[in-house]
This record gives sequence, structure tokens and C-alpha cells, in this order.
Amino acid sequence: MITIATWNINSVRLRIDQVERFLREQAPDVLCLQEIKTEEKHFPHEAFEALGYVHRAVHGQKGYHGVATVSRIPIRELARNDWQANGEARHVGVELLGAGQGLVLENVYIPAGGDIPDREANPKFGQKLDFLARMADWSGRLERPTLLVGDFNVAPLDCDVYDHKALLKVVSHTPVEIEALWRLRDAHGWVDLGRKHIPAPERNWTWWSYRTYWQDKDRGRRLDHMWASSELAAQSTGHRFVEETRKWDQPSDHIPLITELDL
Repeated sequence: MITIATWNINSVRLRIDQVERFLREQAPDVLCLQEIKTEEKHFPHEAFEALGYVHRAVHGQKGYHGVATVSRIPIRELARNDWQANGEARHVGVELLGAGQGLVLENVYIPAGGDIPDREANPKFGQKLDFLARMADWSGRLERPTLLVGDFNVAPLDCDVYDHKALLKVVSHTPVEIEALWRLRDAHGWVDLGRKHIPAPERNWTWWSYRTYWQDKDRGRRLDHMWASSELAAQSTGHRFVEETRKWDQPSDHIPLITELDL
């Protein structure tokens, strides 16, 4: 049995104390982080080393974006894909070498896409759609059991947002983004572990805006996901979200997800 977690931490250096607390309390074998907002040379390696996460693949950049996969299990970095074609650090892929040997783990931070859901008026939205299209092309060529995790910045189902009708024209829940995400899903036959283990329409949100008091109004969205190849999905035995982290002092606006796999 191995456990794999994913978390958009929104600055790993700012919130390293929270990451350490999460690792001590939940103890996943592998943690995939997004939006680390730092170059590899400034990544807090010592903190992870002290907790036994001695294997790391860090694809960062100064001040923005960035992803990192830290592990107690030996890993080998496989790829850093540039699906946005602009040099931003948004992906790192690794292979597990110890327990779960052969499993490929892809850690991705899909662009948010700006505020206006129109490619012409908002180039960032077009970049997001292009990113998803390039990922779909990549997915169609995969041949190994793979776990795709991270901040997808899309809440696809009606029940993945607090108010479906109110958010249909809001970036992250527009029909065009959802269609692009489904093309990515279908290109490889990905299985959404979040909805395999927490079936719709059960509440399963992973993000709350800093602009609203989240506990009072509970205006959440499910933007973070863990998807598995079909044969790997059959080996998933559990999936949960750790909502308590959103109550911590100066938290990330995202919460972690953890999946258990019987390999």
C-alpha cells in the first residue's frame, strides 16, 4: 500500500511550517506540490530531508508557478513538459523506483486562465485551452500505468461548484473549459479518483477564494484532481481531502488530497 498526496501550496517557502505539519500528521509516501513559487536552489530541501522525504524532483521558477514532487520512496525524474509553450514551470513527471515500482506520477499545474472566458479578449484563457489540448495529445500516447495529479483549475461537474448556474460564465467552470478537460480525460481513459471514491453529488471541494469567509459561506470549487489510468484506478482503495488545513493560520486557498493505492 502506498499513499500519494497533492496540494497547491501557494508558496512552499511561506507555508513550509504547514507542509511539515501535514507530513507529520498524514505521512503520505509521496507529496506533489503545485505553485511552489521558488527556484530549486531556494526550495526548502532541509525541511523535507529532516522528515525523511529525501527524494525530490523540483521544477521551479522565481516568484511564480512551479511544481515539486517529494518522496520517501526512491524516484527518477522523467520529464518536464512545457504544454503552455512559454517556458513556465508547470509540470514534472517521475517514476517510482521502490514500493510501487514502475508507477509513473505526473504532477501538473494547469493555468488558471485569467478572468474573462474569451480567447480574443483574454490571451491567458486561450493559453489555458491550448495547454489542455497539448495535454490531451500527450495523454493519447501514454502506454504505462500513470497517476496524473495537481491543480487542474477546472471544476467539471455541476456539483463541483457551490452554484452551477451562477458560475457557468466564470473561468474554471465554463462549458468550453469543461469540454477541453473531457477531451483530455477521454484521450487516455483517465479515471477521476475523486469521484470514484466520493461519488457525485457528494460535496468534494478543494478550493475556496480568499475573498470570501470560507466557513461561513462555503463557496467552494473542486479544482484539484487525481486521475489514474484505468488499470491503476482499479488498484485505488481510498481517496480523501484534508479540509482542516484551510482552517490553519494564513493557509493556502487549496487543500490537500490523498489517494491510497494497493500496488
